[in-house]
Amino acid sequence: MVTDQPWDVPADVLVIPFAAPPTFDGPLDELDRRAAGELRALATFRELTGKRLETSLASPGELPAGRLLVVGIGDPTTLDREGVVHVAASAERRLGGRHVRTMAVWLSPLADATGLDGGAALAAELVARGVVEGSYDPKSIYKASPDAHPGHDPAGRGDWGTIAAPPLVEELILIVPGGDAKAVHAGAERGRIIGEGANLARGLANRAANDVSPVVLADEASAIAARHGLWIDVIEPERATKLGMGMFMAVGRGSDNPPRMIVMRSGGEGERDALDRHLAIIGKGVCFDSGGISIKPADRMEEMKMDKTGACTVIAAIATVAQLAPGTPLLAVAPAVENMPGPHSTRPGDIVTALNGKTVDITNTDAEGRLILGDAMTYAEQLGATHLVDVATLTGAVSRALGHMVTGAFGTPQDFYDTVAAAGRRAGERYWQLPLVDDYVPEMDSWYADLQNSGSSEGSLVKSGLFLREFATKPWVHLDIAGTAYFRKATSFAARGATGASHATLVELALAGAR
Repeated sequence: MVTDQPWDVPADVLVIPFAAPPTFDGPLDELDRRAAGELRALATFRELTGKRLETSLASPGELPAGRLLVVGIGDPTTLDREGVVHVAASAERRLGGRHVRTMAVWLSPLADATGLDGGAALAAELVARGVVEGSYDPKSIYKASPDAHPGHDPAGRGDWGTIAAPPLVEELILIVPGGDAKAVHAGAERGRIIGEGANLARGLANRAANDVSPVVLADEASAIAARHGLWIDVIEPERATKLGMGMFMAVGRGSDNPPRMIVMRSGGEGERDALDRHLAIIGKGVCFDSGGISIKPADRMEEMKMDKTGACTVIAAIATVAQLAPGTPLLAVAPAVENMPGPHSTRPGDIVTALNGKTVDITNTDAEGRLILGDAMTYAEQLGATHLVDVATLTGAVSRALGHMVTGAFGTPQDFYDTVAAAGRRAGERYWQLPLVDDYVPEMDSWYADLQNSGSSEGSLVKSGLFLREFATKPWVHLDIAGTAYFRKATSFAARGATGASHATLVELALAGAR
């Protein structure tokens, strides 16, 4: 972090946030003058318009930077936290295929944007997070050298899915003339850690089903727990059966890869945080979802390796909180299974007993996420949880309703939902509250059991929330990330694949109770 003027800072690339409509006055005018009028010329040519996330490389003229990268921020009055993260991530991804060791970002246009409340320290946090998240390249998981393949566009001006890998920047320089260096540095460090946590979740979620089984996911969680001083307990099938996790085992027993109930904890057993909570975050971990006996269509079934994203998110979130506020009381529960057809699979019409004693008529084996989450929620309460938040790629209906940029959410009571939504706003993530319509509860009735796990398609999204509510006796919020958990197409700010959705929200929610 430096408090010099942007025209005095040497770097391989200087990132200039550029508002719409363009106005060349003050520091931007001086930058243009020292760049020999390059910025004005590009604006006149309409190469620079300030449109949000639009990017252009420019010659630096006499500036001590190898290149200028101008990134549009749109109307500063509407620039929010999500927007700043996306601006920074777009800058990083625009440099795909380039050799960039040092990147300097002029923070003032972001910190001074009237749509952003928090000044330079918040801008530093969001920019650092965005650069880290923008550097994530899923192609590197299985390709030794992703840049060596033909067809990659280093310019990144057309199809964002074809760009070369973003550079691994060794030094990020944040420029805040006259700013509070200590506060800005602390903000940037916080953003870096949150960004790395999101990338950890993305890396786990993007891995193939033949690479990450429930056992492997439990092993990964154990390694993460060891690195961050977290307590962990991995419940195997025999113990899960003995405990009475009938819904969890109904899904997990159908695969040759046995299920694991992963439980991680920060702080002491049952310990309350500064808000008098023992918060539990619960993530759906279906390492592959074929649908079971109620098998899915072949189209896009390969995406069902992503059905473990909720579990990956809570595992990463508790590790992130452990870095930012060690010892903060927090419980993470990740039921990990494969949903497969086989001789031991649950059949439609089977009746199982949940951990809380309720009987469930499994009418559709492809409505499996709510089954494993229900037992995980009950178990979290048995471990002392006072507040529950579950994260799951639960329904296709939520993406049809809200698309890939907004997460659907249910919750009760309203004040706890409002607390979670506020954490989402601090994280720069969008949620839309959906109703829990009690009139639909009778449609979940079964002739043979207390309730059934699936019914008619009308109101199916609401019914998924109502089913989960049957397994919560404490304040509870459900986040359905089926639309936001992964992108089918790359964007300027994110690669195709897992996005890390809701990770930052869970972190903000937990940190609100840090001492």
